[in-house]
Formats: sequence, structure tokens, C-alpha cells
Amino acid sequence: MQPPADFAHYPDPVEGPETGYDPKPGTNPVLRGLPLAAAAALITRSDWVARYFWNNAGFGSIKDMPQLDDMPYTFHPVVTPLGKTGPMLEFGPELVTPQADKASPSSSKARYYTAADYHALYKSGAATPLQVAQALLPLTLPSKDAGGKPGRYENAWADAHGNEGLALEAARASTERWKAGKPLGVLDGVPVGVKDDVAVAGYRNHYGLKYDPNVAWFKVHDKSEWPVRTLQEAGAVVLGKLRMHEMGSDALQVAQGTPTNHLNNAYYPGGSSSGPASAVSAGLIPIAVGTDAGGSVRIPATFNGIYGLKTSQHRTVFMNHTMCITGPIAATVADLTIAYRVMSQPNPECPTQGRFALSLPPSPSAKKTMGVYRDWWRHADPRVAAACDAAVDWFAAERGYEVLDISIPYLVEAQLAHGTICIAEMAEHLRRRAGDPADWLSLVGPANRITLSVARQTPAGDYLKYNALRTLLMRHLAFLFQKHPGLLIMTPVTPLVGWPRTPGDDSRGLNDANTTLRNMMYIFLANMTGTPSLSAPVGYVEPDQGEGKLPIGLLATGEWGSEEQLLSWAAEAEEYLHDVYEDGRRRPDAWLDAISLAKESKE
Repeated sequence: MQPPADFAHYPDPVEGPETGYDPKPGTNPVLRGLPLAAAAALITRSDWVARYFWNNAGFGSIKDMPQLDDMPYTFHPVVTPLGKTGPMLEFGPELVTPQADKASPSSSKARYYTAADYHALYKSGAATPLQVAQALLPLTLPSKDAGGKPGRYENAWADAHGNEGLALEAARASTERWKAGKPLGVLDGVPVGVKDDVAVAGYRNHYGLKYDPNVAWFKVHDKSEWPVRTLQEAGAVVLGKLRMHEMGSDALQVAQGTPTNHLNNAYYPGGSSSGPASAVSAGLIPIAVGTDAGGSVRIPATFNGIYGLKTSQHRTVFMNHTMCITGPIAATVADLTIAYRVMSQPNPECPTQGRFALSLPPSPSAKKTMGVYRDWWRHADPRVAAACDAAVDWFAAERGYEVLDISIPYLVEAQLAHGTICIAEMAEHLRRRAGDPADWLSLVGPANRITLSVARQTPAGDYLKYNALRTLLMRHLAFLFQKHPGLLIMTPVTPLVGWPRTPGDDSRGLNDANTTLRNMMYIFLANMTGTPSLSAPVGYVEPDQGEGKLPIGLLATGEWGSEEQLLSWAAEAEEYLHDVYEDGRRRPDAWLDAISLAKESKE
């Protein structure tokens, strides 16, 4: 079996062995409160203790696998589809039809406003982009009343350090274009947000850390990252930066505060794109820019009942990470598609990202195939598996998908490799940017002091073997994609029914590697192999605490470059949730009617 000629660096399609899937329960200690602080103090001062935790996690179990002896290393898992790089695919009527033409979001608890709704609003003259920004910005800023409670939506947003004027400036420019009858397109004037590790001109990146003006890393950026720049050049108005987990790790945000899961505030919103998912789910913005090295777009999208796309490696921007991508989160598939197409335009200044050929939707006659690894699925919470099974059954019965049994080798070992690579790269990312390289861990809280102290114990030999295992895994996926053209590998997004909050953790921190790794049981595959992957809500279940049903997400992972195929599948999943699933889609009771708010402010 030969690799296809229309890709650069396509892996050799080689079937791996049948290994089964039988993960052992995690044995990492769960630390919170005073024990967490004490453990962090000890581990950061003792390499021996840190090494013990590294070995206890099983990170050293991969280097002696005989299957990796002659396996080449793959560091950046970039597989580039070749061909025409542009022009960007046009937005068809299914993307630019206002939701009000279907069912008004103000009268339907299942609908969200889309970019097309904002476009229609501005076209009608009922409100302007400036009025929308002026109505929404106060909700993103710390409450002015010192004696009052924090605002309902503000904890999704990072401190702008006085930069809210940039959003008003962009909104004024959009308003002037609309007045002149020269809008830039469907995104002109649409409010969006950007995760706080993606550069936006005029803003700082905080990476979930406590701001320190003496650290040069917290600089004001003079240039937006490419996928943000493309949105801004299309007229989108960046309202501000959105909170994230500290350094993209851990379950919550101690330094700035954890955003709310508005579907059930007794649960975390997921991460690390916690702020983007919270703000989109609540209706403040229809689109946000996130990053994903370990499910950080797809898991929070699922926990908040919205849509997230992890693109092929380097599809939207080259990142100096071997796992991480920058991708969109959106309340609707239409907006996810619009955002993806705009963000993935080729950057002529980048020899890596600029080479990607357009991702094209599958032809109507293309065979539709889903692959399910049953051993993998059975480890999900039964409520999760049942909801995902019901959706897959519908795809097979009503949308013509053939469902095949597949297997994937060494998933337990591959997830360990993924986790170690992620935290090792995170440690180096922080070490080189700290104000004092000798005291680089001072920037993070106790949970990440433990994680990063453990990460720096990773020997070079182990790191190399992790990336040899990556090659083996990529070759096996290439075999599956070549044997079954158009294959989508289906799993739940996460085996968990949400991640419940525990009193005290938000202020004192939590280190629970067992739950973190279990939460990433399915999503790591796409990060490890560089393949694109999309999460879509397909049902809801009763919670174990608090009020409000929790969403369950289904994950589709496709061949390198198949983003448009995934988006086509997501449109079918959206139809299933709205029109087939009992009771349909659920929107938070806290959902904000942003367009009505803007109209009222005009009056």
C-alpha cells in the first residue's frame, strides 16, 4: 500500500498489531488545599521526589518497547495536502441565512445568533456594530460596584489592562463601512473573542498566569497571530481576550478565576479554552478562537454544549509545539465553518501553513464510513456511551453511513506519550520566558509547579521514543484511511459526564492527573497524529450535582486535510440534535440575547 501522491509527508500506510485496550486505573495522588501546597514545595525542591512521581505516572514505560527499535521519529506531525491553496471557498446560503429565518433565537431556547444574524441586523439599520460593542463590553469587564457581586459573564474574560478601547475602535470602523454601504462580508462587525494565549495586536497574552508587569513575557503585542488577523481583516470585532487554564494545564483557573459553565454552574467549563467556551455558550459572542494540544478546544466545547474544531497540524498557523493547533469554537456549525475558512487562509509569509491546499467538502456521491473501536468505547461512562451510540445508529440508519469495527494499537502507551510531550513542551515554554530563569516556577500555582517539576524529569531517550510511537500510530491511521477512503474515526469526546466542582478548589487549586488523563482518553489521538477532529453535542444527561442537564459530545476524527468533511458531518450532527434528539438542543438559562440588548441600548 503506497502513500498518496497528493500529500507531502504522508505516513507509510502500515497496519499496526492488534493490542487491545485495557488501561489501568490511575495511581497518581489527588492533591488539593494544604496537601497540594506542601507537595508542590517538596517536589520543586527535590528532583528525586519529582522523578518518583514521573515513574509512578508510567512515563518511563515506553522507551523499551521492541516495536520502536527501528521506528523513525516524528516530531511535528504535519501532513500537508497539496494542490490549490485558494481562493477561499465561498459561503453558501446554508452559512449566511439568518437564524431568524428558521426560528428566532429570542423565541426559541434551542437557537443561537449567528454571524448571519448580525449581518442582517446591521443591514437593516436596527443597530450598528458600535452599539453592539457598547452593549457587550461592560459585561466583559470587572464589575464597577465594589460592593456588588461579580457580573454574570465577566469571569470568562481576561483583564484587558485598559485595552477595551481597541474593540470600540474596531466597531466604529465597521460601523463606518456599513454606513458607506461597503461592509467587508458576513463577519463585518460580528463580535468575537480570543483565548489568552493567542496574540492580538494591542493586547497582552497572560496564558492563565497572574499578570506581572516586570516580566517581559507579558508584553503588548504589535501584531495579531495569523488566524486572528484574518478574522479582523474580515471585519470581526475582537471584544477582548478570554480566560484559560494556567499554561493550558490543570482543571481550573486560580490566578484569574474559573469561568462559569452556564449549563450547570456546579461543573467546570472544561479547558483549557474555558473562557472561549463559556462566553460562546452564554451567547455573548458567536465565535471564539481557541487552542488545542490536549482537547483544549473540543472538551470545553462539549462541556458547554457547542462546537469545536481541532484542525490538521499547522493548518491555521505554524505553532512551535508538536501537539498544539489554533482553531475555532462556535455556537453553530455555520459559524464554525465560516471561522475555519477565514482562519485557514494561506499565509504567504509562512512556508509551512501557506502550503496547505484547500480542504474541500466531499462529493454527494462519496462513500460515508464510520470506524468504531469497541474496546475503546466501552471505558466511557455508560450514559456517555449510550448517547453516542444512539447518534451513530441514526447516522447509519438515516444518513447512509457504513459503521465498521476498527482497532488502533498501543493507545494506552500513546496517551502516556502524548501527556508527557505536552507537559515537557509546556515546561520549556515557561522556563524560557520567566522573568528569572532560576525561579521560573514562581509564575505558576502549586498544581502546575508539581506538573512542570515532573515534566522536566523527562530524559531525551524517552522523549525520542515517544515520537517513534507517534510514527507508528500515524502509519496505522494512514493504513485505515487508505483502506477505507473517507473514514471518520468515531469516539465520545470525553468519557466523563462533566467535571464537577469541589468547594475550595477554585481558590486553593487542584492536581488530579488521573481525571485529567481520563478526560483526554479519546481526544489525544488527533493531537498525537496531527489529524483534524471535530466535537459536536449529541445529547444531554442528568447531572450528579447542581441543576441543569449536561451535554454529551460525539467526536469525529478524519484524514489529514479533511476539515470540510468534518464540517459536513457536523452539520448532520446539528440536524440530529435539533430535529431528532428528544427535547432538541438545550441553551443555558443564562443565555444573553445580545442583539435585543443592542437594540434596547440604541433606544
